[in-house]
Amino acid sequence: MAVPDKEKESTSISKEGIDPVSAQELAGLKHQVTLLAETLEKMRLAEYIAYLNRPGRLLWLNFLVGLIRGLGTALGAGVLAGIAYFLLKRIVVLNLPVIGGFIAELSKYVKQP
Repeated sequence: MAVPDKEKESTSISKEGIDPVSAQELAGLKHQVTLLAETLEKMRLAEYIAYLNRPGRLLWLNFLVGLIRGLGTALGAGVLAGIAYFLLKRIVVLNLPVIGGFIAELSKYVKQP
């Protein structure tokens, strides 16, 4: 009885202790591995792991990022406070009964050295 080539391959593979796998399954697995490899390259995983393996650089960069965030917060708060003060001074000019007196007192405190 003649055995087709495909069956010969699967029987020879099964004799070695490996389960027989069809060509379609192998192609599907190869495609999945290729997609996984492309995804890992897009993520730049190797560079990220190298970055984590250098704690000195990690600390230095996090320190710099913290300084920049703090500076940005201080500048942003200063600009917003300046705008609020400018608007409050404009409201004082309108002589609104309750708000005007409060803002005038606030303005006196701001102008004190």
